[in-house]
Amino acid sequence: MQFSPPLQSATLIKRYKRFLADVVTSDGQQLTLHCANTGAMTGCATPGDTVWYSTSANVKRKYAHSWELSETQTGDWICVNTLRANQLVREAIEQQAIAELSGYSKLSGEVRYGSENSRIDLLLQADNRPDCYIEVKSVTLLQQGRGYFPDAVTLRGQKHLRELQAMAAQGQRTVLFFAVLHSGIETVTSAHHIDPRYAELLTQVQQQGVEVICYGARLSAEGIWLTKSLPLLPR
Repeated sequence: MQFSPPLQSATLIKRYKRFLADVVTSDGQQLTLHCANTGAMTGCATPGDTVWYSTSANVKRKYAHSWELSETQTGDWICVNTLRANQLVREAIEQQAIAELSGYSKLSGEVRYGSENSRIDLLLQADNRPDCYIEVKSVTLLQQGRGYFPDAVTLRGQKHLRELQAMAAQGQRTVLFFAVLHSGIETVTSAHHIDPRYAELLTQVQQQGVEVICYGARLSAEGIWLTKSLPLLPR
């Protein structure tokens, strides 16, 4: 995924009301950015960090600028725009960059499925093989040198695991895809200390056939690209 034009930088003053952040540019201009992230953003929104933002050409938008990346004061790059995860995984599949998900002829997004009124992020289909249901999650929480998901209790995430488990029981291929969008994360595990029910469900659904794929990314003001498979560690 290439940013065109490249992102612009500013210094974070504060994030507030979940969807807003105040920043100051190098020339002293203060801006309010839209933040497309409803999570806790632990470690991703420290005042003084460098914020990288895009600007929309849509004149009807109340906030023209969107917070895309954080560059921490320790040098890590983090994608805080959670909308990017699905886009990145879709792009990588289309470019045959994820070996585990190659060989399908059709790719669809936001398809309704399951008994709990869900939409699957990505659906892969091909003749003579089961459909592949892919739920994408963005991993940005780094603690004690390890990446964790989720960063807050997620009832929605628990529902997604149940839906994947049900589809696996029907003989379909199901995948939980962790897009690791933090340059400092090299391994991933479930955040049992944050959402123990999610961690328990993750172990359960893996035992019943749900695959977990983790990929790290290269992040910069020019773009984001999924680059390599990362290990999922037991909790």
